[in-house]
Amino acid sequence: MENPYLCTTMKFTLQHNDHQSNARAGLIETAHGTIETPIFMPVGTAATVKGIFHRDLRDDVKAQIILANTYHLYLRPGMEIIEKAGGVHRFSTWDRPMLTDSGGFQVFSLAARRKITEEGVHFSSHIDGSKHIFTPENVIDTERTIGADIMMAFDECPDGNSSYTYAARSLAMTQRWLDRCFNQYERTAPKYGYHQSLFPIVQGCTFPDLRASAAEFVQQYDADGYAIGGLAVGEPAPVMYEMIEVVNAILPTDRPRYLMGVGTPINILEGIARGVDMFDCVMPTRNGRNGMLFTSEGIINIRNEKWKDDFSPIDPNGASFVDRLYSKAYLRHLNIAGEMMAAQIASLHNVAFYLWLVGEARKHIIAGDFTPWKEQMVVKLARRL
Repeated sequence: MENPYLCTTMKFTLQHNDHQSNARAGLIETAHGTIETPIFMPVGTAATVKGIFHRDLRDDVKAQIILANTYHLYLRPGMEIIEKAGGVHRFSTWDRPMLTDSGGFQVFSLAARRKITEEGVHFSSHIDGSKHIFTPENVIDTERTIGADIMMAFDECPDGNSSYTYAARSLAMTQRWLDRCFNQYERTAPKYGYHQSLFPIVQGCTFPDLRASAAEFVQQYDADGYAIGGLAVGEPAPVMYEMIEVVNAILPTDRPRYLMGVGTPINILEGIARGVDMFDCVMPTRNGRNGMLFTSEGIINIRNEKWKDDFSPIDPNGASFVDRLYSKAYLRHLNIAGEMMAAQIASLHNVAFYLWLVGEARKHIIAGDFTPWKEQMVVKLARRL
């Protein structure tokens, strides 16, 4: 799979601004293709979006960029295999843009298995208990080996209910780690012949002054883009929105902004309204495996008795072929029977819906009526059907 692109750096072009909010539409150019923003990035933890063929990601739901997870790929299959394959694009046969997180959130979620020090994070593998350490330097090296177009800096993700003292101490360490990340980034080169961008992550928990100072701090690196981390980890949604507003009022307008790990369809629309360009979340696939379907008219729990003899299409307004091909009754049957195809159908539907949603948001930003459209959608998306 030869790379036909000659892009030597990432480029962001801001195309339209909404006049009633901070929503915006743009283009991100990478070595593996151009991304239209706002965009949702399906999560491919182990270099695969669970239950979905790459063919369907490309041709059906039109995914423009997906994620891979540094922590999981580091443990399995390991960097030797990834490098022998020629990087994650070749290994997985995904020929469009990819982003890798740094493993910081996975470390956060392994509270019982890790110890945080100034050097880095010592942790035990969830697979076999083996001992490892992530440092800012070796995480950058690992992400270089994986080969994603966009790499995330190594950080600590504090709990959303952390005290001010802990959040301030954590942020100070994250900033020291960030300096080490960029030093290692500058000392190393891409392994596969194309540019990789490194995004800093703005932390600061739920404290406006910490978030503001963090947003100011990261700009010294003149990065290709900036991420907002440590949200949707226990804090109320209004607090999350407040933190986004604080950060985006400070981050440069000529670079993409990525809100990490968020979230529900409503969260995404509210994030777009506050100037976020990029999103990711496991919710479409994880909730899909459990029978929850997101639609333009509200949320369906396909396991409910009411759908057992409903032979109408899963979603007549849906963006995927599965929405019109299969009935609600059939999908419910598959789900109750524990058939693998239930998870596949629901996951594909949900990912298609998320990508449809951000695509519609982009259209309405360009058309100039994003805000009234968003307000109507938020009401619909909250319904339980």
